[in-house]
Amino acid sequence: MNSTAREVSRSGFHVPVMAEAVLKLLDLKAGEIAVDVTLGGAGHAGLMLKATAPDGTIIGIDRDARAIEEASSSLGHAGARARLENARMSETAEVLLRMGIKGVDAILADLGVSSHQFDESWRGFSFMRDGPLDMRMDQAGGMTAADLIAGSDAGELERIIALYGEERFAGRIARSIAGRSDIDTTGKLAAAIERAVPRQRVRRIHPATRTFQALRIAVNDELGELEKFLEIVPGLLNPGGRLAVLSYHSLEDRLVKHRFRELAQSHEFRLLTKKAMRPDEEEVKRNPRARSAKLRAIRRAD
Repeated sequence: MNSTAREVSRSGFHVPVMAEAVLKLLDLKAGEIAVDVTLGGAGHAGLMLKATAPDGTIIGIDRDARAIEEASSSLGHAGARARLENARMSETAEVLLRMGIKGVDAILADLGVSSHQFDESWRGFSFMRDGPLDMRMDQAGGMTAADLIAGSDAGELERIIALYGEERFAGRIARSIAGRSDIDTTGKLAAAIERAVPRQRVRRIHPATRTFQALRIAVNDELGELEKFLEIVPGLLNPGGRLAVLSYHSLEDRLVKHRFRELAQSHEFRLLTKKAMRPDEEEVKRNPRARSAKLRAIRRAD
């Protein structure tokens, strides 16, 4: 995942990335049961509700309790057709079991970070707004980004920043911030990174972009969560069930691509996308945060 997030329209609702392509691949029908394992602003879930009307069910899952609270309001009109739960995507099987659901017809995972997480300074996701250096999607507990920096040596931080951020100056940045308990806000971290990175005449992105991305991925174990989710997928889909995944980072996309190919080789699944689909130029102009999105989908045999 990178800094990509779902766009927010003027009306306040989250505009889902590649909505038309997602709905086409999920091929939802009236009465079906579908799951959005990364509910976020409920943009995709709202469209999925319409596609499964009048009697379909949408199950919304998100590890961010605030996302569940907001979605409860925006999807409240659907009544029992929208069932929401605060949980990790890797816990989808347990959620379905608690609900007494043995299998579902479609699943969507949009791995982009929601706009409200980036736009609220107190969440600590963005260097554009100064706030506590948190970065946790689930704020009920666990290590913050500030904790990670203060408790890690330079070698460990260099590994994280180089692997998850693909940052060429990972070593310099790591040596300048490792073990520092005084770096406890996004502004302080961004300033430290800028001091560590050589000045360049032309920069495509802010020098802190890749490091913030890397720390967020590490704090939330995002790749580990994705691996666990992809492993349990075969046991979640009914015959003919569809799975679509939107990723925004090369490491995420690689995990999805390899898992989908593995499933397709078993002949129990069929690839719906031979290669990743990308947003068109019009959507990227409308929502620049969608520019790195890649969409892949697979279908279980009937």
